Amino acid sequence: MTAIIFDLDGTLIDSVPDIHKAASDMLAETGHSALGIAKIRSFIGNGVPALITKIMQEIDLDHEDRARHAVLEECFMRHYTAAPAVLSKPFDNVRATLDYFLATGFRLAVCTNKPEAIAKQILHDLNMDTYFAVVIGGDSLTVRKPDPAPLHAAIDQAYASAAIYVGDSEVDSETAQHADVPFILFTEGYRRASINEIQHQAAFSDFSQLPGLVQMLREQASGWSRARINVEAR
Repeated sequence: MTAIIFDLDGTLIDSVPDIHKAASDMLAETGHSALGIAKIRSFIGNGVPALITKIMQEIDLDHEDRARHAVLEECFMRHYTAAPAVLSKPFDNVRATLDYFLATGFRLAVCTNKPEAIAKQILHDLNMDTYFAVVIGGDSLTVRKPDPAPLHAAIDQAYASAAIYVGDSEVDSETAQHADVPFILFTEGYRRASINEIQHQAAFSDFSQLPGLVQMLREQASGWSRARINVEAR
């Protein structure tokens, strides 16, 4: 069984609007001015604690003040948990591509730094939960991406003999490298570096391109190839 493991934020779904809304509510409740959506977007990828740390740095709070960090994180989570998928939506052609992979015998899973319960709630609210046999979140283990353990756990729980990881960021690329798993980069997500600065075996800008890339990689000699394949947007 071959598994395709997906990151969530910036890969399967555009979740920035809901994250920005929760961050804005947190800042308003604690007496701070809101930050722009582009700024919050640039903070996404390493999980909620890292998001709060970056917000604290941006508004000139001592990010090493653990008590204040805990208060802000609790406030953010309270707002975000109440409405994590009101404004979020899948990227174009995601559903059709997931349908194709299931129909052709792939096992699908999610490996994200978002808390597991919220990730599952979002997938449920967006009617996407039935696609995924496994969801590993940032709090599922004692470590989070880019440590390879969450990705290895997703592969193991999917009972897969081979796997590929699809993500949108430097963190996802580093995770795949550490796990020795081929990585396909979705270029329209939340990456901060240029495409050429992120190590990947294939890159795509529209999910309709992903099945072809997976097939091309599978056709390479002896399992997943490390050959570089880039598909430009049409």
